[in-house]
Amino acid sequence: MDLLQLSAELDNFFWGPIMIVLCLGAGIWFSLAMKFPQVRLIKDMVRQLFHGESSENGVSSFQGFAMALGGRVGTGNITGVASAIYAGGPGAVFWMWAIAFLGAGSAYAESALAQVWKDEINGEYRGGPAYYIEKGLNSRWLGAAFAILALVSCGILLPGIQSNSFAIAAQAALGISPLVLGILYTLLTAYVIFGGGRRIARSAEMIVPFMAIAYILLAAVILIVNFRRIPEVFGLIFSCAFNMNAVYGAIFGQAISWGVKRGIFSNEAGQGTGAQAAGAAEVSHPAKQGLVQAFSVYVDTLFVCTATAIMILSTNSYNVSNGTGGFITEFIPSIEKGNFTQTAVNTLIPGFGGGFVAVALFFFTFTTVLAYAFYSDSNIGYLFKGNTQSNAYKISLFLSRFILCAMVFAGSLMSADVVWNIGSAGVGAMAWFNVIVILILTKPAIATLKDYENQMKLGLDPVFIPSRSGIVKAELWDTIATRSYQKNIEALKKAENA
Repeated sequence: MDLLQLSAELDNFFWGPIMIVLCLGAGIWFSLAMKFPQVRLIKDMVRQLFHGESSENGVSSFQGFAMALGGRVGTGNITGVASAIYAGGPGAVFWMWAIAFLGAGSAYAESALAQVWKDEINGEYRGGPAYYIEKGLNSRWLGAAFAILALVSCGILLPGIQSNSFAIAAQAALGISPLVLGILYTLLTAYVIFGGGRRIARSAEMIVPFMAIAYILLAAVILIVNFRRIPEVFGLIFSCAFNMNAVYGAIFGQAISWGVKRGIFSNEAGQGTGAQAAGAAEVSHPAKQGLVQAFSVYVDTLFVCTATAIMILSTNSYNVSNGTGGFITEFIPSIEKGNFTQTAVNTLIPGFGGGFVAVALFFFTFTTVLAYAFYSDSNIGYLFKGNTQSNAYKISLFLSRFILCAMVFAGSLMSADVVWNIGSAGVGAMAWFNVIVILILTKPAIATLKDYENQMKLGLDPVFIPSRSGIVKAELWDTIATRSYQKNIEALKKAENA
C-alpha cells in the first residue's frame, strides 16, 4: 500500500457517515438548546467583537477573533471549496453553508467552555479542550490525551497543507521553485512563532481583516460582472443540494459528505482549535467570546467560502468528478481542482488570476500556520501546567515550534493529495474527540449564555461569577473578576438588590 492510498484510507476512517451525522447533529442540538443564538444575538456578536481591550494576561476580543479567524480562513477557503465542488458538485456549497450556520452553535459552546475553564500560564491566559476536559469531566488523562492529539494534528499534520497550497499556486503563477518558496515561508513562520503568543496575536490582527476584505471585494466584482447568472448559480446549488438535479443525482451523498467535511475543515466549528484562541482572550464573561467565535464561523464560510464558490460557479470554472476517473461536468479540461479559482479570476482579468490567488493564499495560509503554532503552545502549556519554569517545558516548546517549521517546509515539497488526506484526518480525529466532549458539557455551556442574557436584560455589562451558573473548578474567574471587573460586580449586586 502506497502513502497516497494509506492517507486516503486514514481520512475516510475519520470522516465516515457517523462523523457527518455527529457534526450536523451537534450543531442542531446546540442551536435548539440555546434557541438559535446565531440568529437572535447577531448584533451582540458584532458588538462584542470590538468591545474590550487586551491586558497583561490576555489578548483583546478582536485579537482572539483574528487568531481564530486566521486559523479558520486558510487554504480550505480556496482549494478546499474547489475540491468540495469537484468531488460533490455544486450542491456541496449548500452543505458548507448548513454546517456553518449550525456549527455556530457548536463554536459558541466550545469557546465559552474554553473561557470558563481557562488557566493562567506564565502570565498569559490559555484555554481549550484539554483544559475544559480536565475540569469539566474531572479527567486529567483525557485532557492530556486531547492535548497530545492536538499537538500532533496542529504541529505536524496540518501545517503542510497550508504551505503546500501556497507553493503550488506560487510556482504556477510566478515560476518560483517550491524549494525556494518553502525556505522563505519557513523562515518567516519561524520569525513570528518564536516571538511567542503576543507576536502571533498582533500579526493576525493586522493581516486577517486585510486579506478577507480584499478577497470578498474581488468576488463581489466578479459577481457583478456575471450578475445575470446569479439566479442560475443559486438555483444550481440548491437543486444539487436536495437531489433535484438529475445531472448530479449520482453524487448526492458526496455533496453532503464533502460539503460537511470541507466546511468543518474550513470553519473549524466543533473541532476544538478555535476554542484555544478563544481561551486566550481578556473578557468579562465567557459568553462574550463565545459569541465572537460564533461570528468568526459566519465570516469564514458564509462570506469567504461563498466568495470562492460564486467566483467558480458563475464563471463555469470547474469540473465535477464522477468518482470513477471520469467527469460528470468538465467545463475546463486539463485544469486541476486546485486551479479553479485562478481560472475564475482570469475570466475577469486575463493573466491576473494566478498571481492574485497566490498572494491571497500566502496571507490565508500564513495566518493559519500562526494559529496552529499558538494552539501547539497552548497544549504544551497544558501538559506542563504547574511546571512551566522547568527546562523540560522550555525545550518542549522550542521543539514543537521547530517541528512545526520543519513540517511547513516539508509540506511545500510533498504531494498535494497526500498532504490534504493526512491533514484532513487530523481534523477529523480532533473533531471526533471534541464534539463528544462538548455534548457532554452542554449544561455549563448553556448556563453561560443564560447568565449573560439575564445580566443584559438588567442593562448590565455582564461579568462572570461561576457560582451564579452552578459551575465549579473555575476559581481563576474569581481572581479575574476582582482584579479587572470590580465595577461590573458592584453594578450586578446593586441591580439584584434593587
